[in-house]
Amino acid sequence: MVSEASVVDASGLILGRMASAIAKRLLSGEKIIVVNAEKAVVSGRRGFILASRMKFLGVGSYRHGPFHPRRPDAIVRRTVRGMLPWKNPRGKEAYRKLEVHVGVPEELRGLKAQAIPEADASQLRSRSVTMGEIAEEIGWKKGGK
Repeated sequence: MVSEASVVDASGLILGRMASAIAKRLLSGEKIIVVNAEKAVVSGRRGFILASRMKFLGVGSYRHGPFHPRRPDAIVRRTVRGMLPWKNPRGKEAYRKLEVHVGVPEELRGLKAQAIPEADASQLRSRSVTMGEIAEEIGWKKGGK
């Protein structure tokens, strides 16, 4: 099952650009596994990004929703979902073909990860924050899922 899937390493990739490229590939029928989700990068000043994320987390109720992900893998997965036609059967089918992991699972250690050159963070000229840093600030506890 893993052999037919494409593995993408999110280390040093810009989150939005990576997510849009992955969404296009999912819609074309490809199965994609994203590893190292905590190392994806969001461009901008750290304080502004964290303040806007905390404001977004304040929307809704903890009982009735909307529910906001706090783990980096869940945030990356949700970002990709936002770029899919989620309410259509085609979008739901594409979303089911996406796996996102924190770190690299044991069964994926030997596989070569594909690159997404348009999402490379080395092009950034501004400040940036990793998904792991954002997740820790909003309540992710690194030890467990």
